[in-house]
Formats: sequence, C-alpha cells, structure tokens
Amino acid sequence: MLLCAALRAAAARSARQIRYLHGTAERNATGALFVHRDSPENNPDTPFEFTPENLKRIEAIIKNYPEGHKSAAVMAVLDLAQRQHGWLPISAMNKVAEVLDMPPMRVYEVATFYTMYNRKPVGKYHIQVCTTTPCMLRDSDSILEAIKKKLGIKVGETTPDKLFTLIEVECLGACVNAPMVQINDNYYEDLTPKDIENIIDELKAGKVPKPGPRWSIINVDWSFSLQIKLFFNYIIRLYLDSSDR
Repeated sequence: MLLCAALRAAAARSARQIRYLHGTAERNATGALFVHRDSPENNPDTPFEFTPENLKRIEAIIKNYPEGHKSAAVMAVLDLAQRQHGWLPISAMNKVAEVLDMPPMRVYEVATFYTMYNRKPVGKYHIQVCTTTPCMLRDSDSILEAIKKKLGIKVGETTPDKLFTLIEVECLGACVNAPMVQINDNYYEDLTPKDIENIIDELKAGKVPKPGPRWSIINVDWSFSLQIKLFFNYIIRLYLDSSDR
C-alpha cells in the first residue's frame, strides 16, 4: 500500500511538472555580468583596500604555493576579498591583481568564469536555489515560488532592506537530499515550502538556522547499502508528500 501510494504520488507530480527549459545563468545575480560597465557603485575608483588582518591571511595563503607562483592563489584571495566586501567590485579585482603581481585581465578571467564570485552587490543572506534535474523532480519550483512570495522579490533581485538576494543556480551536489538551497555557506536540504519559510523567518530574527537535511532516512544507521537507503528515502518522501495533500 505504501509503495502504491508513493507511485501514484510520483505519477501525479510528473503530470504537474511540465516546465520549459531555462538558463539559470541568465536569471541569477552573478551570471549577468560577463562584460564590465562602469557604474557609480562599481568602477576602478570604488574604495577597496584589504584590511591588515586579511593582508596577513594573504601572506599565509601565498606560502602554500611554490615561490614565483603567487598567481596560483588567485581564487582564494578573490574569495577573501568578497568575504571582506560582500561582493567583488572591479576595484577589488584590481587589488587582488596588485597583491599577487599578476595582470588584472587574468583576475577578471577567473572572477567571470566561476559563479561563486558575485560581481554586483548581494544581500546579507544570499539564497541560491538549485533547480536542476534532481531538485526539479523533487519540486524545487515550489521552493522557489515560496521564497519569491515570502520575500516579495523575483529571481535576481534583492529585498529593499538589503537582507536577501534570490538567485537560481545549477547543481550544488546535494542531490541525495533534494530539493535544497544554499544560503551563504550553508546547505539546507530535504526542503518543503514550509521549511524554507521557517528558515527565512529565523534569518530575519537574527538566528542561524541549523544547516543540513530537514529529514533524511540516510541519517539512520541501517545495514542496507547506500543505494537501498536512497531508494527508501525517495519512496517514503513521496508518500509523506502525498499524505500532506
């Protein structure tokens, strides 16, 4: 009976989830800027200097690489600049090039290739919703819609209070616990619309929601193989979802 109910739920979900293919890079806050255009908030004169503490961190990072290969530290130093400033203006990229003795263009190439570098301002809480195949099959669209409704913004936008930015991203590697979102450095998995609403409420209240799966049979110490665990995880979640309806 449990299996039949789960299969019926899966069939109903498949019928509902007819959607057009889309390019998430075109709809997020980072992939839109492949060509730089100076703006009042992002130009070579935008103030940026590494703090003394971060300069010491950069020295330590560089020591991890062979002498004469400081440029190998570019990704780590770009990440440090972003964590300090909240995002990466072109002045920060230029400063990275300066401290690593490398041409600015080489830094631009890295910063525009990797999507974790934010080349325009983002909110305090950067919500990245995975909508690729495993998450889509687990109804990530409902998670995305719940966030949009809760915050009153569209994909690629930031709330007026600068607290939240919402983007849509490709696979984040937590497929076993789909659907999931990444908020800053934390993963939140096995989500329902209600779960993500609660997470947003906690963030608004200044709390740090517990990261990881909301629910997962994988956390149970069974003597089954991983494949069997994944199968039962999927079946039971389908059944629970069908029961909610």
